[in-house]
Amino acid sequence: VQLVESGGGLVQAGGSLRLSCAASGITFTINAQNWYRQAPGKQREFVAAITSSNIITSYAASVKGRFTISKDNNKNTIYLQMSSLEPEDTAVYYCNVRGRYPGENFWGQGTQVTVSS
Repeated sequence: VQLVESGGGLVQAGGSLRLSCAASGITFTINAQNWYRQAPGKQREFVAAITSSNIITSYAASVKGRFTISKDNNKNTIYLQMSSLEPEDTAVYYCNVRGRYPGENFWGQGTQVTVSS
């Protein structure tokens, strides 16, 4: 399984970015695809999730209303549209895919998002 994130960068507070995560090599049934983030000195935290059917999405309270997760099944790619970015959103953002079983849990390499004040 390979997950490749892109779209990170430096943006001013109030700006927007769209992250992408292209997946390949997945041979199991996907339960959900997720975005997590890890800021310097902090634990990795959940950001957003989308089910394989694209029906259900969920968000961390800190990003709800500002971030939108979506998925293009034809391209095996998930996206995270981030708006109204705040300096507190600065982190490495990781793509994650999970199947039904404990071993079916994979991570991308991460992409840096830096929001300047």
